[in-house]
Amino acid sequence: MFKKVLVANRGEIAVRIIRACRELGIQTVGIFSEADRNALHVRYADESYLLGPAPSRESYLRADKILDIAARSGVDAIHPGYGFLAEREDFSAQCADRGFVFIGPKPTSIAAMGDKAEARATVIKAGVPVVPGTEDVGNLTDDDLLSVAPKIGFPLLIKATAGGGGKGMREIKSLDEMPTLLASARREAESAFGDGNVYLEKLVEGARHIEFQVMADSFGNVIHLGERECSIQRRHQKLLEESPSVFMDEELRKKMGDVAVKAAQAVDYLNAGTIEFLVDKERNFYFLEMNTRLQVEHPVTEMVTGVDIVAEQIRIARGRQLSYTQDQIEFKGHAIECRINAEDPFNGFVPSTGRITHSLLPTGPGIRVDSGVYPGFEVTPYYDPMIAKLIVWGETRAQAILRMRRALEEYRIVGVRTNIPFHQTLMDSHRFMGGQFDTRFVEERFSLDDAMESRESHSEIAAILATLAAHQLSERSAHIVRRNERDASNWKWVGRWERMHR
Repeated sequence: MFKKVLVANRGEIAVRIIRACRELGIQTVGIFSEADRNALHVRYADESYLLGPAPSRESYLRADKILDIAARSGVDAIHPGYGFLAEREDFSAQCADRGFVFIGPKPTSIAAMGDKAEARATVIKAGVPVVPGTEDVGNLTDDDLLSVAPKIGFPLLIKATAGGGGKGMREIKSLDEMPTLLASARREAESAFGDGNVYLEKLVEGARHIEFQVMADSFGNVIHLGERECSIQRRHQKLLEESPSVFMDEELRKKMGDVAVKAAQAVDYLNAGTIEFLVDKERNFYFLEMNTRLQVEHPVTEMVTGVDIVAEQIRIARGRQLSYTQDQIEFKGHAIECRINAEDPFNGFVPSTGRITHSLLPTGPGIRVDSGVYPGFEVTPYYDPMIAKLIVWGETRAQAILRMRRALEEYRIVGVRTNIPFHQTLMDSHRFMGGQFDTRFVEERFSLDDAMESRESHSEIAAILATLAAHQLSERSAHIVRRNERDASNWKWVGRWERMHR
């Protein structure tokens, strides 16, 4: 039994983990940088400790400081959330060495699957189909990558072997532009994950990005919780996720779910993880990578399955069996998640910083908001611009879209620009409503400006109609209605006359 858990993260995911611990009767310890001194997770935790300056390399990526705080505060376990140290096998190993339970996979599993190049090699041995790319493991030099790229064929993707979220990723169309993009990708990967190693992967055009949530306990039980459609992306950064996918049928779901479980078993996986696939137009699927951590989009799976994934993570880390078998996992309804980012969709999605002066969250049936901000909170440039996740559930996909439209309309954030207008126009897109999209949809077949022009033209029509209605009401109010000469209505007078002449 855990009595106290340290949450080695920040923002909305730290708040999410603290809430799960509170429901399980577990005390929590928060950590924060100087920029996050007034953050919501600091207020929610039972006790919180300062890590250091705002840059993540001096705070949330400092494993030594985090472990010292864990020892000083007397915690039993550490939950890494996602990002930062969540997929670092050395951090998982150090937790064990210091006597703390790491609420996540074992170091060996993270090493095998957390390193994307190593993961490819591992699943190939297990017979899982993969996207063509570099098959060598270990650090590859720029010369190595430049020599192998023509053999794989363009277009290609440069991808960071550590971490994800689109960081350290670049698309290559020719060999000439590759050296510059390699240097850029390495710098970004080093900054985000502390590891600048990259590998190459063939770009599957017209593909969908579909992932499967897996859970595994220490007794050898491995299950999957269905798929999530993650194809709505911009520059390889997910913007919207939904479950189930409109592209899937039961046969393909079972086939991909079985492969996901097989991939997890290949590395003796423990706790929660995600197997990501690319699926082409002919429904051929390829292993993309495994995220050995909790995913940002886990709420959509929770909404359609009823499984509290974070609570289940904690139970597994305590040494308990999974609460469910594969036969007990049932999928009900449809869920959609919009990532609410502090960025300007009308100016190239550049991050927006500032103090949030007003925040009005949507409520009502089927609405969930996972947020790490509040009125008065300052959004800084040091971390990811995501400030909240808006999740809706409906009995059907159509109902979920309608609820998301309503929720986005109700959502108010003042003080910083957000991408809420982008999500609103996406919900009105006929292609999105029809499920006709892939990973390049936002960049190649969706124009926010065109959609907003259409919305603005509708707004003008609505304004004209509202003006006419207001004018009609004012004209009515200006009419002088003279009082009837009689003290009662004509109907009453007729009634009296009839009674008198009976």
